[in-house]
Amino acid sequence: MPFGQLVIGPPGSGKTTYCHGMQQFLNALGRKTVIVNLDPANENTPYTSAVNIEDLITLQDAMDAHDLGPNGGMVYCIEYLEKNMQWLEDQLKPYVADEYYFIFDCPGQVELYTHNEAVRTVMRRLEKADFRLACVHLVDASYCTEAAKFISVLLLSLTTMLMLELPHVNVLSKIDLLPQLGELDFNLEYYTAVMDLDYLLFHLNEREPSARFGELNKVMCGLIEDFSLVGFSTLCISDKQSVATLLKEVDKANGYIFGALTEGNEEIMLAADSTDMLEDARLAQARYSVLKDGGSVQPSSTESRLSSMIDKLKIVEHDSEH
Repeated sequence: MPFGQLVIGPPGSGKTTYCHGMQQFLNALGRKTVIVNLDPANENTPYTSAVNIEDLITLQDAMDAHDLGPNGGMVYCIEYLEKNMQWLEDQLKPYVADEYYFIFDCPGQVELYTHNEAVRTVMRRLEKADFRLACVHLVDASYCTEAAKFISVLLLSLTTMLMLELPHVNVLSKIDLLPQLGELDFNLEYYTAVMDLDYLLFHLNEREPSARFGELNKVMCGLIEDFSLVGFSTLCISDKQSVATLLKEVDKANGYIFGALTEGNEEIMLAADSTDMLEDARLAQARYSVLKDGGSVQPSSTESRLSSMIDKLKIVEHDSEH
């Protein structure tokens, strides 16, 4: 039974860097991991992909053959993959047989996850092949600094969750860079837990130009709260503690933590399983100095235990933005 992650997110959210770092972390834990590149525009990746969509079709070929722009060409490539799923399944079979863990690096075009059904169809086909997948949706933590941007991220995350219908882990990436981008209106846990949006609505309505759309803002916030599905984990890909905490959430989402613990990672997963999202947010606030009030949070015994387990692991962050 193969397990894995479908890594998605807008351009610049850090998908490729995440895939590279997570692969290193998992391999260091003793979990054999391969990356499947499903982004035909993903050039000069820091990792070596086990399966690459460019062996099936390239973005440039699609653009040249059908006189398409980059976005149209990207959609065409993914729809072409949808029609040639047997190729993908054949490429994955050797790694499935050897019990590898899979990380799927996906394109950044959000329309592929909001209204185009090609990615969903591909995932359904993999599920029928007994893959156990969780969607890891990365968004830049800088969106928390402005109410309007954060509401847009909430709507994007909610739409993606409803469209893909996969176990879902939303992630505020690059959390370590947040202090450089300005002060938050609330503490970080407010954003990760998506607490009462009426407080955010106040900030949204007092600022131009969003103040002109007060009723629309209220309806959008109400919609998000009615579904009550969206929440966020945090991530600094160069911080082993942060990666371990996120991996716990992903492994719970795709079921790996319950049914596929292998020698070398049982203890770290059991230790991580005792934390909660609010505690994680408070620790992230303190660790990366993003507390609004400048306070501090002491590491819990769980975090200390996790830290001692992963101190020997190393993650090399890719220099380029993806």
